[in-house]
Amino acid sequence: MKQIRLNAILTGCAAIGLAISPASAVSSEPTKAGAKATDRSPNRAVSELRHVIGDWNVITDFISAEGEVYTAPGQYSFRWIIQDKVVSGTAITPKLKQKSAILFFHRSDKKEIEMASVGADGHLWRMIGPENNETRTTPNIVRPDGSQTMLRFTRSDVAPNSFKSMMELSDDGGETWRIANRQKFTRRQDGDS
Repeated sequence: MKQIRLNAILTGCAAIGLAISPASAVSSEPTKAGAKATDRSPNRAVSELRHVIGDWNVITDFISAEGEVYTAPGQYSFRWIIQDKVVSGTAITPKLKQKSAILFFHRSDKKEIEMASVGADGHLWRMIGPENNETRTTPNIVRPDGSQTMLRFTRSDVAPNSFKSMMELSDDGGETWRIANRQKFTRRQDGDS
């Protein structure tokens, strides 16, 4: 259960899995269910930023090192701060009494997408990856007790109103990885609670 607790702490940074996967760019901008983009030729990274705008229902399966699964529903919301450049969001998991703030931004000069997430514990998680790849990773974080943690997120099965995300965790500087959680995002429709 200790590992499930660690995974629960990481719930807020689970949204990092959204860290934009241009390789699976969606061709339209569903800012509301069914809405279309007015810009007909955005680059792939901008298309992905546009894709996450809106409100999402999320089911997260936290997976312990022993293979135990703990499932928690949540809600994520994303809005523009600077159109086509910077997105702000929140991730809420009521069952775990957790909430975190999220910021995505596209660094076109470096061809990277970065995402930052901060929860109630105040720890800043940074995920960085190339704009044309499905995967984002954190730097290796050394904790006060000397242990190490790295996170790796991969997004998949991207459709206009849904996608999946997998978070992997490494305790050895990225030499080996294990699945720590899986998420299913479904765009909220008008009237969803």
